[in-house]
Amino acid sequence: MPEMRFVIAWPDGRKETCYSPSLVIRDFFIEGETYGLTDFLDRSRKALTIASDRVEAKYGYPCSLALGQLARIEQAATPFLTDADATIRCETFIL
Repeated sequence: MPEMRFVIAWPDGRKETCYSPSLVIRDFFIEGETYGLTDFLDRSRKALTIASDRVEAKYGYPCSLALGQLARIEQAATPFLTDADATIRCETFIL
């Protein structure tokens, strides 16, 4: 299964490299595009859940790395939830 990484920029300018066990991330994000925080979280949940489900379909168990990455994104987003204008930028994909 092809895995990939994607680099995001948080509202405070900090960059983070995220992991996905599947290329499905490219169906939910566009390089260079900026997303509202709620939209970004919704897209992340959908994409990383699909990625984990694909691993489960192939290997018989969900992908703990994908689910862990989702938990990390949700945790890192917490400080920005009170800012209605918070955005996250998808910087690049790393294959």
